[in-house]
Amino acid sequence: MQSIHYDHLQETLYFEELENGLHVYVLPKPGFQKTFATFATKFGSVDNHFRVAGQDEHKVPDGVAHFLEHKMFEEPEGDVFSTFSSHGASANAFTSFDQTVYLFSATEHIHDNLETLVNFVQNPYFTEQNVEKEKGIIGQEINMYADNPDWRVYFGLIEAMYKVHPVHIDIAGTVESISGITKDTLYTCYDAFYHPSNMLLFVVGGVDAEEVIQLVRENQAKKDYKPQGSIDRIFDEEPATVAEKRREVKLPVSLPKCLFGFKERQVGLSGEELTRHDLTTKLMMDLLFGSSTELYQKLYDEDLISDSFGSEYSSSTQYAFSAVGGDTRDPDLLLKRIREEVDVIVQNGFKAEHFERARKKKVGGYLRMLNSPENIAHEFTRHKFRGGDLFKVLPIYESITLDDVNRRLREHINWDQLAVSLVVSP
Repeated sequence: MQSIHYDHLQETLYFEELENGLHVYVLPKPGFQKTFATFATKFGSVDNHFRVAGQDEHKVPDGVAHFLEHKMFEEPEGDVFSTFSSHGASANAFTSFDQTVYLFSATEHIHDNLETLVNFVQNPYFTEQNVEKEKGIIGQEINMYADNPDWRVYFGLIEAMYKVHPVHIDIAGTVESISGITKDTLYTCYDAFYHPSNMLLFVVGGVDAEEVIQLVRENQAKKDYKPQGSIDRIFDEEPATVAEKRREVKLPVSLPKCLFGFKERQVGLSGEELTRHDLTTKLMMDLLFGSSTELYQKLYDEDLISDSFGSEYSSSTQYAFSAVGGDTRDPDLLLKRIREEVDVIVQNGFKAEHFERARKKKVGGYLRMLNSPENIAHEFTRHKFRGGDLFKVLPIYESITLDDVNRRLREHINWDQLAVSLVVSP
């Protein structure tokens, strides 16, 4: 077992790579009552075309990662949620573009719950009958989101930006795509992506690191995993330009929903370089569109935005984009006014005092996050799968300069890369 001490945070992280390739991390938080654990695989909705070294290439239906997540909770003797409940734990799971995460939180019976978490994820149970049954359940979920204006405006923006990359496909897939999923499809993906060498177990809270890692060592020693080669994820080349400038959907809404954003041309970053790029861009977006900015106040006073207005930035090694907007009485006027104001800011750059205030706000938010085991677990796994380190974020924030943020502003605000998504009443 190795330990990594972060002096600036007064945190010590314990780590071990087991013989089967599983990476186990433990962050003890003395005095914390709650423990949070995540068991994650680097397998998300975009991973629909792949090849494991030495094996055949596979192209699977959209929505498989999400479908597999649903089916993992079913066991021959019943639902694993009841097992967690009997030990006082709350369990859940989620699938994103690039990972699937199984988790629990508890204040007691931590070892029992850890055994349950690891065992059920490593014990798939798929039959033709339970797969067919799940298609109806997930189909209802897909249709529910199709009627959700906020979801439609968000995915409408991604669909407008990306023509080829599977990030533009709904994480759950479509009713048509999931109809092609079989028991064999699930086992093919499970065998490829749920091998311990592609997974990460993270435990944070009031635990003893040596006890946790010893428990996992003994658990994994009882299971027979043969070595597996690397996974080659296959993506067709995505055009640099946006797929559509504007996409509009009609749904019953009281006010139009307008979301716009910029598709990055620069991709392929990883590790600390990706983390720095991500943090710098998010800081820039906060300076540009945050609720304390002059631009926000102007748009609010003009009755073009409400407190639903906000921004976010999403990035990975293969794609990156911003998303800005909310409810508005006049989408076209909002976009016109934003372009007018943003062009002035791009020309002049941000003020030093605004930059320092925004950076301190980001640092404060990061430090507060470190008091939440749940947030630590989610962020830790996300950073690790991208080759980064959550606990090295603070020095990166401290090294970002006003020039860095102004440079990102000029790079990212490229009106040729703008896409707009609208949801309006019929």
